Amino acid sequence: MHRKRGTLAIVAIGLVATLITSCSSGSAATGDAGQTSTTTSSTPPPKPVSLTTGPADAAVDVAPGSPVVVTATDGKLTQVVLTNPEGKAVAGQVSPDGLQWTNTEPLGYQKTYTLAVTGEGADGKPVTKTSSFTTVKPRTLTYLSVNPQDGTTVGVGQPLAFYFDEPIADKAAAEAMISITTEPRVEGAFYWFDEKTAHWRPQNYWAPGTKVTINAKIYGKHVGNGVYGEEDRLITTTIGDAVVHEADGQTHQVVTKVNGQVVRTMPTSMGDAQNPTPTGTYVLMEKHAHMVMDSRTYGLSLEAGGYVTPVDWAYRMSNSGIFFHSAPWSIGDQGRRNVSHGCLNLSPENAKWVFDNSKQGDIVVVTNSGGPVLESWDGFGDWQIPWDQWVKGNR
Repeated sequence: MHRKRGTLAIVAIGLVATLITSCSSGSAATGDAGQTSTTTSSTPPPKPVSLTTGPADAAVDVAPGSPVVVTATDGKLTQVVLTNPEGKAVAGQVSPDGLQWTNTEPLGYQKTYTLAVTGEGADGKPVTKTSSFTTVKPRTLTYLSVNPQDGTTVGVGQPLAFYFDEPIADKAAAEAMISITTEPRVEGAFYWFDEKTAHWRPQNYWAPGTKVTINAKIYGKHVGNGVYGEEDRLITTTIGDAVVHEADGQTHQVVTKVNGQVVRTMPTSMGDAQNPTPTGTYVLMEKHAHMVMDSRTYGLSLEAGGYVTPVDWAYRMSNSGIFFHSAPWSIGDQGRRNVSHGCLNLSPENAKWVFDNSKQGDIVVVTNSGGPVLESWDGFGDWQIPWDQWVKGNR
């Protein structure tokens, strides 16, 4: 019995040894695998700066209104020099991050410019690039006049009128160059009366107090057929009180409302049967304390019943010669019958009141005169055109 117990003990000890050896073998294998694996990491080298310039090198017929732009990638700009033909540097500005340069001084027409650019990349090495380009030679330049003028206060009927002194072939391009901003915001549209004249107005009369800014950036821009803009224009104007004169040819009265409230009623005499005053919505244009009204300037000769008459306190309503004005010779007819050549006759006192209390852009609505409808192109007859027709632009 003693030998059997010893034999069993020896067998047990051998089994434990075998298990320990087996565990140790697995652990060692795992350790060997970890020791033979490797990890590889690499950092790409820093890149040199890449420089791009526009206009392209050797470009010709570049519009002076197009910006010169220099851009750095994988680095920053360290120097940009744009030189005009006289050897002078053109002013420009680098963006705060050093990645872009743009000229701040306008270019000239028909000139060759040289551009020298230096940048530094992440590798710390400078890179230089040079180019040149030539601006366009216009067939002709066009100057833009604007009405109303800068700093004025105008009435609620005032359109924004733009007069080019050359025919405009690309009217859409011309419109895109004219930025109109209002406070409060107002939707509006352009309408072309001829090849040189465009007006912009809202759908309805302006709201009193509206601030209007016109920024016409036409210099250096092409408006078609070789015509380029001559000079930018910046105009600010304010819309004043809503003054509306309602003139009735049957009652022979002019009722003036300011911001919707009646402030004055005045007897008038409009055009007679041979010279009836056109009906419609007029916009006051300009005033003269004293002027000579000459029918010959509107195509009516003296032999055909025309006139050359000095008048006071005249406010133009149309280009065809319709005015508010003082007419002391017709006071007996004012409020009773129409005897004028088309103008709205008033007493000296009432004419002076209109002269003093009206402004460019105020409205005059003529009804029941027996005359034809006011033409939209006659003065500022813009409100004669329905909005759905106006927004089409008449290009």
